[in-house]
Amino acid sequence: MMYPAPPPVPAGTALVLAGGGVAGIAWELGVLRGIADADPALADRLLAADLVVGTSAGSSVAAQVTSGVDLDALYQAQLRPETAEIEVDVDLPALFADMGAVMAGAADAADAGRRMGALALAAPAGDPARRRAAIAARVPVPDWPERRVLLPAVDTGSGEVAVFTRASGVPLVDAVAASCAVPGVWPPVAIGGRRYMDGGTRSMTNADLAAGAQRVLVVVPALEDAPQLWGRSLAEEIADLAPAAVAVVHADQASVEAFGSNALSPSTRAAAAQAGRVVGAAAAARVAAALGWAPHP
Repeated sequence: MMYPAPPPVPAGTALVLAGGGVAGIAWELGVLRGIADADPALADRLLAADLVVGTSAGSSVAAQVTSGVDLDALYQAQLRPETAEIEVDVDLPALFADMGAVMAGAADAADAGRRMGALALAAPAGDPARRRAAIAARVPVPDWPERRVLLPAVDTGSGEVAVFTRASGVPLVDAVAASCAVPGVWPPVAIGGRRYMDGGTRSMTNADLAAGAQRVLVVVPALEDAPQLWGRSLAEEIADLAPAAVAVVHADQASVEAFGSNALSPSTRAAAAQAGRVVGAAAAARVAAALGWAPHP
């Protein structure tokens, strides 16, 4: 069964949560917690977004912030050393370089996806059942929320993007696991007779899926001037959102240092969450202004 991107639907506010590993999950929750520190009304509006797009790490955050669990509880969980996350020893710069080399020269996005899919299927990876259990521990409520949540992944065979929604008939945990299945690190996820890999292999943000919204906040656990690894740029995706008002929150240098050399390591969680909280508090007034909302200190 195919899970194509749904057509744009008018929405008031969209929250777009990008990929970034275990550190990215903690950092994005920290950003939202920091916004709540500086402007609780703004945070309430963002957390009540009509549309939430979550890619890779962002899919886990999307499942959490739409679950009805209090934001502070979600944030505090990132500060505790106890976790179901699996420690993995990986050289991310080398992995990303390999991924970029595999996709270089692709004829189009689907060709790039097929190339990456072949890498994902050929690479040794961990136990799927253990990995699913770790993902399930990230999802406070296993049922899809009533709100519109889009979780992209990529079909390893066709190379096409699949966008899982409540209407897909796929368990939320499986959709999150598929969107988080980093090639060469985690096994592709079997759904409906197909196998899916990380949605970040199409785009780390997939912000274009928020088309139709009037206001969009994009949260990206990477420096604003970080090099483009593959796919379309965030600027190109934002152009697709016109005439929406768009705000972007990027990581700062302190956040990148908190992520360390391996953003997939659970040991990054507390420092990344705390760094994100600082960034969120500092960005709140700018975000409110960009989205056309008066700040409420």
